[in-house]
Amino acid sequence: MILKNKGYWNAAVTEGFVRLSRLYSSNSKIDFKKLKPMILKRINDRSKDYPVKAMIPLAREVLEARALLIQGVSILMQVIPVWACKFCPEVHVGPQGHSIKTCWGCRHRAKNQVHEWIPSKLNDIIVPVETYHLQNMSQDIIRHDQRFDFDRIPAIAELCWQAGVSLDDETLKGKDVEIIDTSADSLSKSKVWEIANGTLNAWEVLRTGVQKLLMVYPARVCSHCSEVHVGPSGHKARMCGVFAYESWRGPHFWKRAVVDDLVPPKISWSRRDHDPPVLLDERRDFYGHAPVVVDICSKAGIHLPKKYFCMMKVRGVSVPFQS
Repeated sequence: MILKNKGYWNAAVTEGFVRLSRLYSSNSKIDFKKLKPMILKRINDRSKDYPVKAMIPLAREVLEARALLIQGVSILMQVIPVWACKFCPEVHVGPQGHSIKTCWGCRHRAKNQVHEWIPSKLNDIIVPVETYHLQNMSQDIIRHDQRFDFDRIPAIAELCWQAGVSLDDETLKGKDVEIIDTSADSLSKSKVWEIANGTLNAWEVLRTGVQKLLMVYPARVCSHCSEVHVGPSGHKARMCGVFAYESWRGPHFWKRAVVDDLVPPKISWSRRDHDPPVLLDERRDFYGHAPVVVDICSKAGIHLPKKYFCMMKVRGVSVPFQS
């Protein structure tokens, strides 16, 4: 009978809230001056727990996968044509660019325009994400007047460094991966398949490893721009919009970073075998998408994991049914 009596439960919950409010209202005010030394001591002692020794092999694996990914993509670009828009970040994998009107122009001054395609570069496919290189995890927050006193290195390299991997001078300068210049004619079909398979595996290992590292080592990303900070709290440099198209310079609004912030997937339109040579704008609803790295590997003949099938619309039609 008591369980079915809603009035009884409402009265009990109300009485509980009243007692709880009385309990808190009777307490004296908190003296934050006494709490400040305790909080600072806890922050300084937190660095003693890092790096986590069990995560060091994973950090090395992530750094090696990043190097393999950059090398593999740089080689596949010489075999498989990849195009980039001259006025926006759009990328397309195929013999020629698509005709879908999704270009917004330079500084977002246009909308729904046709892309102007040029040969792509490595940074168009693997988007570089840089962050400040910290001396240690417990150092003071970087102020605005200190923004030029710290080096900027790849965010993945900074994450792996905080995880216990030692970095050389080339890595700190962002030139840790040597790009191999290989002629497309010298690569056989089986060799291209082998490189694409290794590139796809490196892509999966990189994203999975970064996701696991972010569960242990904190990272922040700005809510209004692409700025990333690897550390327990974001910096105070007023640079929001410097690395994007915004014109204002203000403080960042930090939130918790995820794997897509450190390893952007760079989604593009994916052309299937039964699609026309040039993707048409009026049939855009029938076409699928895929990360550019995954699309390049699929064009090399690699069988993709099933998790990409829905995004790519592998079994979808390219033209509407005729009634």
